[in-house]
Amino acid sequence: MSDMYDVVIIGGGPGGYNCAIRCGQLGLKVACIETRKTLGGTCLNVGCIPSKALLHASELYETASSDFEAMGMSATVKADIPKMIAAKSKTVDGLTQGIEFLFKKNKVDHIQGFGKITGPGKVDVDGKEIQAKNIVIATGSDVATLPFLEIDEKTIVSSTGALELQKVPGKMVVIGGGVIGLELGSVWRRMGAEVTVVEYLPNILPGMDAEVQKQALRTFKKQKMKFELSRKAVGVEKSGKTMVLKTEAAEGGKAKDLEADIILVCIGRRPFTNGAGLEDVGVKMDKRGFIETDHFKTNVDGIFAIGDCTHGPMLAHKAEEEGAALAEIIAGKPGHVNYDAIPGVVYTFPEIAAVGKTEEELKEAGVPYKKGKFPFTANSRARCNHATDGFVKILAHAETDEILGAHMIGAQVGDLIHEICIAMEFKASSEDIARICHAHPTVSEAVRQAAMDVEGWAMQM
Repeated sequence: MSDMYDVVIIGGGPGGYNCAIRCGQLGLKVACIETRKTLGGTCLNVGCIPSKALLHASELYETASSDFEAMGMSATVKADIPKMIAAKSKTVDGLTQGIEFLFKKNKVDHIQGFGKITGPGKVDVDGKEIQAKNIVIATGSDVATLPFLEIDEKTIVSSTGALELQKVPGKMVVIGGGVIGLELGSVWRRMGAEVTVVEYLPNILPGMDAEVQKQALRTFKKQKMKFELSRKAVGVEKSGKTMVLKTEAAEGGKAKDLEADIILVCIGRRPFTNGAGLEDVGVKMDKRGFIETDHFKTNVDGIFAIGDCTHGPMLAHKAEEEGAALAEIIAGKPGHVNYDAIPGVVYTFPEIAAVGKTEEELKEAGVPYKKGKFPFTANSRARCNHATDGFVKILAHAETDEILGAHMIGAQVGDLIHEICIAMEFKASSEDIARICHAHPTVSEAVRQAAMDVEGWAMQM
């Protein structure tokens, strides 16, 4: 006899487990299927959380070993990489246990195994059939690979392997100048590795605001990270304990060899849907494997999809929003996600944060806009903190003054961006931000000053 649920969710990552918890809160009978022994998906187990733990540890190490002198202090710091990795793992363990507790609290059944849809309302989990009125696909994404580079997670690693290195590599080559490559490259550069980033495009951080891209590149170069832009990897040769990454100019020719002890492949991620039975039941996907949806619904009745396996930014918090909204829809309530107000953050130092449209997107769309910009060199708290790299930029509609986007690079901007997210959610104007009193001295004053600058009355520069 099979079990019957209101909702069965395939995948226990941020989208899946938040959807499950919200379903439980709304009184639905729900089960969440996850192949890993632990919940949390890629984000918690081998992504967002462990990488932030290492970013924090490596930032403390660099601050103590390099930055104290400017503030009249000195310290002798010694890194124990295995202990640093163990501390990271302890953080992850605690958080995965926390999700298990939340499942029990909200009466969510956690089923470990591989879920496969076998028919309308039917999911097979390692030979056991489970029935559900609604099925949610939240299978997430997997690392994108290059055909000539076999990832062994020892010398040629993905982000997963880069989180488990037991010693600092002498030379690390990062293939991909996006968020993940820059974050993990920053970790090992701080710990003493010579890091070179190879990026196919002529700039890093594809898709981000052009001014932010330029500022970030200057800053990372100042931190002694090397860059090979407009260049592609074409092969690898192993020589003893070291490797040589063969590269050439993106448009062909101009070969260049790069020595490496570790090669980190960070060229993006792809939807993970293999083996989920989607083709068998007729769920429509595009050529890249992303599931086609309309307000989370697939083309098959009773089957929904959220998170990285669908279109949109591959962000944990985007998946969380979708999971909660979908749970509410299934329960007969209104569920909504404002995709125009989803922030993105790069957790390097300085941090990089953005929400809404870039200048380039507004120009391409022909939207009339005005902008305000304020540098952290003019912010009192940033100067006190010896963290003056970067700026805040706010874009507003030229006629209505509604905020259309914001782009920041600087210390703590991953937190500052949310003031703009709230403003955009309520369709606020730049003047609304400009006329809100901000505590002094704080770095958040830079947001207000940038808003003031939209109308040309910034008072601190």
